[in-house]
Amino acid sequence: MKKTSGATSTSYQALFLIVFSFLVVIQTTTLSAQKYSNEFMAIGVGARSMAMGNSTVAVVSDATAGYWNPAGLSKMEPVWDLSLMHSEYLAGIAKYDYGAAAFNYSDSLKFVLSVIRFAVDDIPNTLQLVDAEGNLRYDRISSFSASDMAFLFSIAKVSKIEGLSYGANIKVIRRTAGDFASAWGFGIDLAAQYEKNNWRFGAVGRDITSTFNAWSFNTEQLREVFEMTGNEIPENSIEYTVPRLMLGAAYKFGLPYNIGVTPEIGLDATFDGKRHVLIRTNFISIDPHIGIEADYKKIIFLRFGVNNMQEAKTFDNDNAFTWQPNMGVGVKIWQLNLDYAFTNIGNTSVALYSHVLSLRLSIK
Repeated sequence: MKKTSGATSTSYQALFLIVFSFLVVIQTTTLSAQKYSNEFMAIGVGARSMAMGNSTVAVVSDATAGYWNPAGLSKMEPVWDLSLMHSEYLAGIAKYDYGAAAFNYSDSLKFVLSVIRFAVDDIPNTLQLVDAEGNLRYDRISSFSASDMAFLFSIAKVSKIEGLSYGANIKVIRRTAGDFASAWGFGIDLAAQYEKNNWRFGAVGRDITSTFNAWSFNTEQLREVFEMTGNEIPENSIEYTVPRLMLGAAYKFGLPYNIGVTPEIGLDATFDGKRHVLIRTNFISIDPHIGIEADYKKIIFLRFGVNNMQEAKTFDNDNAFTWQPNMGVGVKIWQLNLDYAFTNIGNTSVALYSHVLSLRLSIK
């Protein structure tokens, strides 16, 4: 009994230090941080999570846990778990790709390497379209890509406290805009997941140390154009991403005919002032989201989710409640999971939508 009490006391002390450090980082970086830095990292990965409105922080337990909650890797059973996803936005102009490989080193220690790329490719470069004599030279048009990439190395470990696991991400950010600008970034995430009976709880401190991007600009190709158009020539700089706190709670229960149901509610909190979310103050903004998954014998899955809940002004200057519905299905064939999500359809007036497909292969 004394040993358990000591472990519990130590866990409380560790939790206090994490929360205290989290608040200190927020206070010291908010003033210099860019509100929407590295926002491509907030899109999400995996058709399962997207169909559930990004509400899987508490229940995720496969390779996608490297993104959502690295502590969830502790529940992974196969030796290897591989995950791939592809989606497109803006009528196919922007491509979003994700891949991850998770390794079950032991019963208490797991690893995963994840790669994310969000990019617009084949952008025409017309800086050399007109030659020195004023002639149009279409043969001098080239192309470039504007891409955001992230490399995440995740680790998860089972705690000595029953039901508790914790994990961390070390992430490297690479952002480029052709040969004109590029940035390297670095950050750390800390996470925990707790299981008690049918309840699941998850918490992630994303960018817990504040993720920074060091930008460098190649202005030689742009200086003449910038001066002619009166634009300010950019200088090398560093941008900071303020920490984000992600919380989730889920409850698993069964129904007759081998049907399982798992609803989860999540809260994403940011600390850089007011954002366009449902709950906002001058210090904190909270974005709630809800998801539910039903399965038949863990073979066929049906999922729904709601996120991006906001109050928006109408043309009559009234307040209207808006929300983004998501839905999806999944099927497991042997050790292969195929998931589909129909998402990003919040604004039905212009029929915005995206089809997201993801594959997951478990190797035992």
